[in-house]
Order: sequence, then C-alpha cells, then structure tokens
Amino acid sequence: MKYETVHILREEDCKRSTGVQRSTFAKMLEVVEQGLRNFDRPPKLGRADQLLLTLMYWLEYRTEFHIGLAYDISESAVCRTIKKIENALIKSEQFHLPNKKALQSDSMKFEIILVDATEQPIERPKKTAAALQRQKKVPYSESADNCRDGYWNDSCCRLLHREET
Repeated sequence: MKYETVHILREEDCKRSTGVQRSTFAKMLEVVEQGLRNFDRPPKLGRADQLLLTLMYWLEYRTEFHIGLAYDISESAVCRTIKKIENALIKSEQFHLPNKKALQSDSMKFEIILVDATEQPIERPKKTAAALQRQKKVPYSESADNCRDGYWNDSCCRLLHREET
C-alpha cells in the first residue's frame, strides 16, 4: 500500500492501516525528512512511503520479503529502509517511551482486571447402553453360512442380520 492510498482515507481508516493517527504520521514524516540526508540519485520510494513501509513492518509483523513484494523492492532494501527510519526516529527523541523509573513512579496509576479462566467440563449427554455396545467383525468362515454382513453382537451372542431394502 502506497502513501497516496493512505493519504485519501478517512481518519479512522488511516489509523487502522498505519497504526498511528494522521497528525502523528505527519510529525514522524517531518522528523524523518529532517533526519535523513538526500543523495544524488533519488530513491525508488519517497520518504512517506519509506515511513509507511516501516509502520507496516511494525504493525503487521510482515516479513521483509513480503513487504518488498508489495513495494517492488528487494528484501535487503526493505531492511536498510527500516533501519534508516528507525534510527531517524530514535535520534529525534520525540517518540520515546517513558523509562522504567517513570513507569514505576506514583503518578502512574494502573487498573488491574482479573479474569477467571478456569476450565469447566463440557456438558454432554450421557451415553446409553446401546451406544456403548460394540460389534465385532466375525471371521468370514464362521459367518459365511449364517450372516451376510458378518457382524457379531457381544450382548446376546447371536448373529445379526441386516434387512435389505
């Protein structure tokens, strides 16, 4: 998916497809454009598509091979692009998460929800005696004369005959 496709989507759909809001995407794009230098040869993907490629990698956990197929670039180019974009965003420090001490401070309040997920047996109908009776296959020599289907009933010790319809 290219940036032109994402750019025309509604706000909710843009967030669903990229994982960030449009305003956050714009800030990230600004940081990436400032953080990366331009070369003589223009890249196959613009900065917006490179950022979108990286967000797709983070959001969807797609392999670099499949992302490369979607953008028509090699797997190694996808890897280099992701590393460049990640380093530019890390260097800016605008998108850092709070450190461990900040998370453990008293100002952060967490809400804990417990869910009872104990296993319960599945209610099934009781098995009747008729369903529990097994039928054994009688050897051909014993059943050839008396029974056409060759099944022997254990409960009454007699040959069963199937009625033909």
